[in-house]
Amino acid sequence: MVKENIQENSNINTDDRLTIGITHGDVNGIGYEVIIKAFAQKEMLESFTPVVYGSSKVASYHRKTLGVSDVNFNLVRSADLANPNRLNIVNITEQEVHIDLGKSTRVAGEMASMALDMAVEDYKGKHIDAIVTAPINKRNIQSENFKYPGHTEYFADKFDGKDILMLMVSDNLRIGMVTGHMPLKDVSAAITPEGICSKIHVLNHSLQRDMGIPRPKIAVLSLNPHAGDNGLLGLEDQEVVAPAVMNCFDEGILVYGPYPADGFFGSGQFAHFDGVLAMYHDQGLIAFKSLSFENGVNFTAGIDLVRTSPAHGTAYEIAGKNEASANSMRQALNLAADIVKNRREWDELHANPLKVNTVEEER
Repeated sequence: MVKENIQENSNINTDDRLTIGITHGDVNGIGYEVIIKAFAQKEMLESFTPVVYGSSKVASYHRKTLGVSDVNFNLVRSADLANPNRLNIVNITEQEVHIDLGKSTRVAGEMASMALDMAVEDYKGKHIDAIVTAPINKRNIQSENFKYPGHTEYFADKFDGKDILMLMVSDNLRIGMVTGHMPLKDVSAAITPEGICSKIHVLNHSLQRDMGIPRPKIAVLSLNPHAGDNGLLGLEDQEVVAPAVMNCFDEGILVYGPYPADGFFGSGQFAHFDGVLAMYHDQGLIAFKSLSFENGVNFTAGIDLVRTSPAHGTAYEIAGKNEASANSMRQALNLAADIVKNRREWDELHANPLKVNTVEEER
């Protein structure tokens, strides 16, 4: 059983530590496994207070399945009662939850949606500073309350994100996408100069404010093979992508391209840039997951909320087998904390123009 300590003292979490909300995702996947394993490293509690939105009974089931004895959940009634030195959990429901490991079920989708809604409510109520999401199943979560292709679109709607960017982040690679979850046949029509410029601006600002890079250097990938090969393989790169890149460069952004994706990644050219903008989902994600799968993080740029997630899915095929790596979850948690701190520093500096000029001169 998970050792549950129902915390009543409302004055426990009074210091300046960050509080990170963690949604449990699909209960039949590896969400709880990577959460539990992440906090098996006690140093994870040093820089922030974790609050899991889920079910203590489901957590107990997964903990028992994994045979973990040194990770305990502290059951609290709300996030503002969280103990800063414990792995806290808030029950999103008191109902019994049937677990069917490795299976997609309606109940799992409902539980995932409930956790997201509660975490968003607490963020808006200033009870938590960021949200880290364990993986969901994009199909079973669909309902009257959740009609989104994925997490990114859900958070964009909840936080009025007019232009968001799914940004995949690892130590040496940051890739955003102009288009997100859409059929490949629709991508070309969705690529416009205005859309590309908008994403370049979001990426540039996120690299500055969220990642702490003062003058980021950005590469833009081509839509077509060989960047269209002078029109032989399509005109979009000449007529749409290149002009957008040039316009943003003229505005003072250090952006270059379009680069053919195969050579760009194959030659290691990506290592010379702080951020990369791909045209569509798989163009960016195949390269990113090939290079950074175990340590990759999905970050939603362009909204006030700091939201990160492991770069992997529910992994039904290994659920309950104690085979999942928690590296990506740890990176997602640490990145969320870092971004909150970077944003606060950026906002403080830019609230005082004289202070910004002083810092830039020192650099």
